[in-house]
Parts: sequence; structure tokens; C-alpha cells
Amino acid sequence: MPRPLWTGAISFGLVTIPIKVVSATEDHSISFHQYHQEDMGRIRTRKVCEIDGEVLSQDEIGKGYEVAKDRTVPVTDEELDRMPLPTAKAIEIVAFVEADSIDPVRISDSYYLAVDGQVAAKPYALLRKALERSDKVAVAKFAWHNRERLGLLRVREDAIVLHSMRWPDEIRSPESLAPRETELDEDEIERAVQLTDSMALDDISGFRDRYREALEELLAAKSEGKALPASAGEEEQEPGKVMDLMAALNASVKAAKETRGEDATVHEMTPGKPRARKKAPAAKTTASKKTTAAKKQPARKTAAKKRTAS
Repeated sequence: MPRPLWTGAISFGLVTIPIKVVSATEDHSISFHQYHQEDMGRIRTRKVCEIDGEVLSQDEIGKGYEVAKDRTVPVTDEELDRMPLPTAKAIEIVAFVEADSIDPVRISDSYYLAVDGQVAAKPYALLRKALERSDKVAVAKFAWHNRERLGLLRVREDAIVLHSMRWPDEIRSPESLAPRETELDEDEIERAVQLTDSMALDDISGFRDRYREALEELLAAKSEGKALPASAGEEEQEPGKVMDLMAALNASVKAAKETRGEDATVHEMTPGKPRARKKAPAAKTTASKKTTAAKKQPARKTAAKKRTAS
């Protein structure tokens, strides 16, 4: 098991569950150091006092809050630890809600909650079963890194997962980013829906970080003095070129079906004017109007066959 990041307890009503918090994810990103290009000397960041110019060690650095210009209030770790927070050493469950009611934008890092000792096994299993049978998630408060946070508890396989969440006032409104009202043709919408169906998957566990793999190949080639891997040479769209939306959708549906090994035949749909809503038919309809509509029906079928053939 990875080293615990935090130890405490889950407060579930009057039930207390001792737990250890373990990171649920791993970072496999490749990191780089900064070097002087001339002699490959390592570039390091130093913490320098702006008053006396001395380089300080971590033991000499403290926390402070600037209450006004040229006035900073020092705050020690001991003072922060003595703050009267009920969530200082507990993940306090405050509510149970439907999972769909949580905006995914608010969810941040994820952690596994492991039992801390055999005494925690039964209440841990009890909370897990309660979450499973209620089909709900728990909203909790906890204090970590000198601030109170909001969390979400849910079940993943046999473990309880804690997702740290942002407070509502930390989420920016997307109102100013939304595009202006745009007219869409019904055929374009239908083709876009068809594209989502052709790209639907039940399992996404097969996706890999191809950029990291290519970066590993590059670093291996440079370290061994071999030729660098050839570029994929992806085709770039010309800047300023107007995209034919329907043609792009048709091509995308065809490519998606070919990738899945399905019949790649795509009946081309050409964009037309947005369809106006049909008015409700009048109470009385003359026989001549019915006859005219019946005569026009075969013509539309013939036109549809011609477009399919083309």
C-alpha cells in the first residue's frame, strides 16, 4: 500500500470509522530539469530574502498573511493546528445526495480510504453497504492543508473513495463563453447524433498515453545515440479554410464505422434550410387537398432514391 497522506476518521452520525487516506491515482508524466544550454549545468531555484539577499533553507521560512501594504501577520503551524475545527481530524459526513446532482466540474483529486485497524472493518463495511443500497453518494467536510474542504464519498469496487470538491463560489460561470444563437439544420443534428452512436464505447480502459510513449522512444533514442523516431506527419488544416460541416460529419461517420469494422456505407445528407415548424392541420380538410398530397408523396421517394444512388 502507498504511504498514507493523512490519518483520521470518518464521522457517520454517531459512528466513527478510523481510516487512512491514500492517493487513488499515479502521475506517469515525464518531467524535465532545466539546464544551461552552453555547459549543461543544472538550473536550480533558490529562495532568497528580499531584504538581506540571503539564501534561506526551508527551516528558516515561515508563513505570513499580508493584511496591508508593508504589514504581514506571521502564522505558525502550531496556531493553525489549534484552530477549533470539528473537521481537523475527521471526514464529517453532512448529507447524502443523488450522484447525478453533483456537477463534475466541482470534482478534483481522488483518494482511497483504507481502514486503520481491525476495529474499523465493521463500520467501514456498514457505510459501504449503505452507500451501495441507497444508490447515493455522501457529501462530507474535512480539513486538509490549512483549509476546510468539501468532499464526496462513493464506492469503487470494495473501497470507499473520497473526491475532494471545490466550493460553489470557486466555479466560474461559463455564460460569457457560450456561443451566440446559431441556426442548425435538422439533418446536421441527425448526422451528429449518428456520429455519437458510431463512436459509442462500453469500455474506455484500452486508451493509452501515446504522447508519453512517443516521448519515451525519443529519450531512449537520444540516450543510445540512435536516429530519432520519424514524425507521424499529421495533416493540418489550412488556416482560414471554411469547413463544410456536413461533409465533415459524413466523413467522420464513415471513418468511425470503418474503425469498428462495420458497414462503412454512408448515405450522404446534404444541408438544407432549417425546417420550419409545421402548423397544426385545420379541422376540415378538403378531398382535393388530400388527393394533391397523395400525388406529391411518390415524387419525394423518387428524389430520395436518386440521392442515395449518387
